[in-house]
Amino acid sequence: MFKADHPPYGIDFPGNVSTGRFSNGFNPADFLAQKLGFEKSPPPFLAIANQSVSLKQQIVNGVNFASGGAGLLDGTKFGSVVTLSQQIQQFQTVRANLTQLLGEAEAESFMNKSIVAISAGSTDIAMEFVRTQAPPTPEFITTLRDAYEGHLKTLYSLGARKFGIASVPAIGCVPLMRAANDTGGCSEVLNGYPQSFYSAIEPMLQNLSTELVGMKYSLGNAYQMMMSYFNKPSPSGPTELQTACCGRGKFNGQQLCDGNATVCEDRDKYFFWDLFHPTRATAALAIDAFYSGSPEFVTPINLQQLIEDN
Repeated sequence: MFKADHPPYGIDFPGNVSTGRFSNGFNPADFLAQKLGFEKSPPPFLAIANQSVSLKQQIVNGVNFASGGAGLLDGTKFGSVVTLSQQIQQFQTVRANLTQLLGEAEAESFMNKSIVAISAGSTDIAMEFVRTQAPPTPEFITTLRDAYEGHLKTLYSLGARKFGIASVPAIGCVPLMRAANDTGGCSEVLNGYPQSFYSAIEPMLQNLSTELVGMKYSLGNAYQMMMSYFNKPSPSGPTELQTACCGRGKFNGQQLCDGNATVCEDRDKYFFWDLFHPTRATAALAIDAFYSGSPEFVTPINLQQLIEDN
């Protein structure tokens, strides 16, 4: 099973701890929490379920429901995961906790102002590509879009009004896919999936924000962000764009990042940490673009504007 609760994952995390993050250090959620002014990164829902995090702390630092390997579709499971539907059930539990602490009116106001950040779809797409080895069909993209819309409507019914949504990046360019390509290039077939997916969810979100009173959103085009950086990398940022920092084989993309893997020394110069996931440095760049980026990367407003929009 693909896990990240062991070294060298977390090699650059405070305390050199393997937390389960698929990164050498902080991931995008951590950097987003910093942008939002949280004292700490949001604790996982499990910490709430076992009562190690108080109701007050949930308000101060938010809550993280993410489960690596989950998808938009309940049938998408890479390993033992908490499905997105189950994550929303956990969200409902937190909503009830807030009502208990604040009262219904104040809890509703709190939820309306909160940012619900979602990054989903990569696992669904990857598994469909593995199954078909073919370009995306309209039927598959429509199924993903409809599932996304259903999840957003459920969250809206629970009081969520502000959504920060990251689309699927250019996963055809990850080291795993380069290693599988005789040319060492990106898989253009796989890269067609995130482009088609973005083209489907952009109008869906526009329509949904008209239908649902008070709904506001910021949609980050992760594919465009990634390809734009590949075309013009920053000298002060990651410059190794093909080979993973941690792994083995061609592009370090043929074996998992584990105790036997090769690990690079200058990790902030690598775009990819393992065969699929970004480094800490890349995660920071992505959140910067999402938070304050131009309409080329985020629409209709960036995340900072979403936060400030009352």
